[in-house]
Amino acid sequence: MASIQDALIALNITEWTMIGEPSSEVEFNNSFKKITGVDEKERGIVSTNPSDFGVTWSQITAKQKELETAYKNNKYQRDRAEAYPSIKDQLDDLYHNGIDGWKKTIKAVKDKYPKG
Repeated sequence: MASIQDALIALNITEWTMIGEPSSEVEFNNSFKKITGVDEKERGIVSTNPSDFGVTWSQITAKQKELETAYKNNKYQRDRAEAYPSIKDQLDDLYHNGIDGWKKTIKAVKDKYPKG
């Protein structure tokens, strides 16, 4: 599952801190802090004002859902990556069985884990 942090990173929100994993707008506004600058001693100036955050809760949750959908839609890629033989074994397959033998090995994985 995509986290709030994942969504913030995907939205290119930088220079922030957050405690926990908020599950509502109220929790987010209470746990998120945006670094808005530095003072004369080079210490971060932190804002808890939502208007300084550069992002809204609805934008975050929309991005989180988008990331989760993309992750679910790409399951076949993760399954294939795990099922493919190692590069060493694929090279050995090419040497011993030629390109057609290698293609057969790869096709078996692709057939087992089809797109979509």
